[in-house]
Formats: sequence, structure tokens, C-alpha cells
Amino acid sequence: METVGTIDEGRETDRTSSAQDRAALFRTQPGDTAPVALTVTGRLPAWLTGSLIRTGPARFEVGPDTVRHWFDGHSMLHQFRFTDGRVTYAGRFLRSHAYTSATAAGHLTYREFATDPCLTLFQRVRTLFAPRITDNANINVLALGGRTVAMTETVLPVEFDRETLATVGVLHFPDRIGGALTTAHPHVDRDGGVLNYVTRFGRRCEYAIYHLDPGTLARTVVARLPVREPAYMHSFGATDRHVILAEFPFVVDPLSILLSGKPFIDNFQWRPERGTRFTIVDRSGARPPVACEGPPCFAFHHVHTTEIADALLVDVIAYDDPTIIAALQLAPLRDVEATIPTSRFRRYRLPLAGGTAVLEYEHAPSLELPRVRDEVSAGTPYRYVYGPGPAAAGEFLTRLVKLDVTDGSARTWSAPRHYPGEAIFIATPGGTREDDGVLLSVVLDGARDRSALVVLDATTMTELARAEAPHAIPADFHGQYFEA
Repeated sequence: METVGTIDEGRETDRTSSAQDRAALFRTQPGDTAPVALTVTGRLPAWLTGSLIRTGPARFEVGPDTVRHWFDGHSMLHQFRFTDGRVTYAGRFLRSHAYTSATAAGHLTYREFATDPCLTLFQRVRTLFAPRITDNANINVLALGGRTVAMTETVLPVEFDRETLATVGVLHFPDRIGGALTTAHPHVDRDGGVLNYVTRFGRRCEYAIYHLDPGTLARTVVARLPVREPAYMHSFGATDRHVILAEFPFVVDPLSILLSGKPFIDNFQWRPERGTRFTIVDRSGARPPVACEGPPCFAFHHVHTTEIADALLVDVIAYDDPTIIAALQLAPLRDVEATIPTSRFRRYRLPLAGGTAVLEYEHAPSLELPRVRDEVSAGTPYRYVYGPGPAAAGEFLTRLVKLDVTDGSARTWSAPRHYPGEAIFIATPGGTREDDGVLLSVVLDGARDRSALVVLDATTMTELARAEAPHAIPADFHGQYFEA
């Protein structure tokens, strides 16, 4: 029997393909893409008539400079619009100050999450007394106070036109809550109100939790929590009655932020001896905040919080430590030999009276960028979480996972050399089951060097349709579906 090739040759071919795929996932886009009709294979649900808008990094090099971290690429908005079984795509760079300043200068000019541009001594002294906060809103998209904004972890959301994706400008709130750091994962209440918090750095640091009234930009402070060394918290938990801040032991001396000259995240230190502190805040103010102490861990994303009689069940996508942050630097991500830490779904039980945060259970498989059905109200029980994850330990995101949080069972979808992003659940009109709907995910097909919007049946995790984009879309973070 004739043998074609060898095992070593096969591995080399796999390595070459993986390198090409990684390059496409983190390749700078040359410019905007005007609306274009996409070729659809399969059948789209007739009731899918809105638009999916996503944001993510899409420019990693400016002149001689390359950003250091995936989180630091300049933001691009991506729009997939559904009309009568047809799909159009448009992509447009967000004209943030960070983007336009770098474009004019021919090099990076703003400090980002993990990137510090080369500044002159004069510029460093100037930024010490008048810090330039980046508005590179490449993490999430949200309807906020009657506007549509892109968000990052600074307090500068950027408004854009939902139809044309044209940038309007930084959205300012008419109050003095202030702060420098926030989350790009606000909680939206049943009435449309928005809940979030900011971190204030200074001689007296604090977390200021606020509520934004529906349809307005009026913010009301829910609680102010003093803190000596603020923790890095990418998201938080909430129910109709409570807010939960999970302070992982990845903390910063506020003076370091001001004086070190390092990129933002490099100032944080891992202090596992502190453990994880969950602070429960009564949104009504009727009871003082209480704390629950648990073992050290790290997480970017809260999944959901369920409220029961005497406790909160807080679900997160957790890691043993924050080494995931370094693993998501651009150089390791472009290196096929580099490995990525594995996450686990973890559920903590927090007594409402305070005390010990008990790890009830954890589930594999690993996943990230978790989404649940939007109609699952904060505080109520749920069953399914969806997200991209690795098919094998150490890989990048190579499959979509539907995890049943009640028993740890999972269904998955994957295809050779396909790299999915966040999976957004859209409910079937009139459906009665929690998983009655479809998932929308932007997926890179490495073999074709193109991305496609893939539509899956959320019940069975089988592919219903895909709409092929005109090029590869860089790996992004989060987006929202807007009804027509």
C-alpha cells in the first residue's frame, strides 16, 4: 500500500495552516467596507429581520508601532443586517480620538490597556498632570439613553449612528460621578435602565455604583464603596435587588497608576493570599453592603446571578490566576506554539448575610465570551450558557459550546479550521423553551481566509445558514442584536 506523506509532514502542514489562520485572526484591516450583499447558503429564519452590530480591534499597527495586546487594537464596527432572507455587511473604523490622533501622527499616541506609546519626556510629564484617557471603544456595543454607543473600560463611551456606523463622538454624562475605569458590561434592567460602576483613583479610591434611568443620561449613585487597592474587574453581577462586585486578588496601588509610566494593566499585582472578596450591595440602600470571602481566582466575565431565599448563586468563567492576560498579548496569539490557559464555569453561593463564598461546583468544557438568552431576567434561574471555546487545552477558540449549567453536559459545533466568536442568542418568536432560538456567531474560515456569519439552531447546535463576508474579520469581543 502506498503511503502519501509522513506524520512529520502532516504536522508541518497543520502548523502552517494554523499560522495562516492566526495571522488572519489578528490582521489589520486596510480600511472601511461599504455595505455589500453577502452570499447566503442554507436557510435563514424568516423572522430574523434586525441587525447585529459588533465592535472589536481591527488595527494593530500604525506606522512603526504595533500594539502589545489584543485588547489594544483600534476599534472597528461590524454590521450584519437581515432583510427578507438577505444579509448585508458593512465595516467601519470607529473614529475615536485614539484612532484619529494616531492616524494623523503616523504612530500610536494613546496609552491603552497594555500598550504604552513612545513618548518624549515632556509628553510624559504632561500626561502625568493631565492624563489622556483612551476612547478606543473596542469591547462592547449598547443602547444607552436613547443613543447607540461603543464601549471600552474607560469612562468614555463613543456614540455612533446605528444605520451608517458613522462616529458621532464621545458621550458625556451631565453629572460629576467621575472616575477613570468602568466596565463595558453594564446590566440592563427589565425597564431599560442601565446599571454600572466606575472606579475612582486618588488619595481615596472608591467604587461608585450607579443607575441610569431608562431613555435618559441621568445617573443616580446607588452606593459608594471605599477601597484601598482597587481590583481589576472586567464585569460584575446583578439582580433586581443586588449588585455583586467580585474583587479578585489582582490589585493595584493607585500611586502606581499615576507615577509608574507603565501601561495600565502592568501596574496590577497578583496577591493570592488576599483571596476573592465578593461584595453584595442592596440596590435599595436598605441594608449596608456585606462581604463574602472565597479562594483566589480570576475572571473576565460574569455569566449570570440567580437569587434564592437566603443567598445569591454567582456564575463566572474563571481561571486559577490572571496569566490569561499575558497569554492574550498579540505576540503569543500570533504564535501557534503558544498556549492559552483553560477556563472553567464556576458557581459560587454567597449568603445574603455575608460570610464564606462557597464554590458549589465547576464545569468543563472551557468557554469564553459567555452569553445567555437576553430574556432571562437578572436574578431568575436559567439553564444554558453559550460561548466559543477551545476543542483542546491550550488552543484558541475553535468551537461553539452550549453548556447546561444544571448538570455540566454540553453540545458543541465545530468545523475544520473554523474559529468562532461570541454567540448571541436570538429567541424564536412565540417560542416556549429557553433554548428555542438561533445563535449568531462571526466565524473565520481559515481555509478560505474569509469570515462568515454562521447561524445555528440553538437547540441542536446544528448549522442552519451562513453568510460569507468579503474578507477575514479580525477576532473581536462583543456585540448586540437590534430589532428592525
